[in-house]
Amino acid sequence: MYDQPRPNPARPAMTFDRMLERVRYEGAYPTRERAEEAVRTVLAALGRQITGDERVDLAQALPVEAALTLTAQIPDTQHLTGWGFVKDLAARTGVTPAIARWDTGTVLAVVARLAGPGLLARILGQLPGGYALLFGQAELRQPQPAA
Repeated sequence: MYDQPRPNPARPAMTFDRMLERVRYEGAYPTRERAEEAVRTVLAALGRQITGDERVDLAQALPVEAALTLTAQIPDTQHLTGWGFVKDLAARTGVTPAIARWDTGTVLAVVARLAGPGLLARILGQLPGGYALLFGQAELRQPQPAA
């Protein structure tokens, strides 16, 4: 808990500029500015969904500028599904759901690599269904029986 010191992992090997270039390349964005806009909007939206140790550990895995964008958001009390996340992002940014889905998938695929498989599994375990695909992963959850 709080009385136990947590290991202080080394800062991420990827700089924010390198992260932007990776997102720009993978998302085929025409400019660095467009890639940065996608990174900031998606990470802000993700920051409204992730809480607890997963939020802290993800922030530590990201470059400082990205971590600040993620942690500047106050988490929502109600988690959105993966599709709800995309629709909310589209409504907040004024783009189509298709563009919001593209931005989300591009940014979260890079975030997934930075987080690593263990942290990504913990993050996906905390979120409702539909996020694994946004992170570029197979959706392995079993359907829950109706109560």
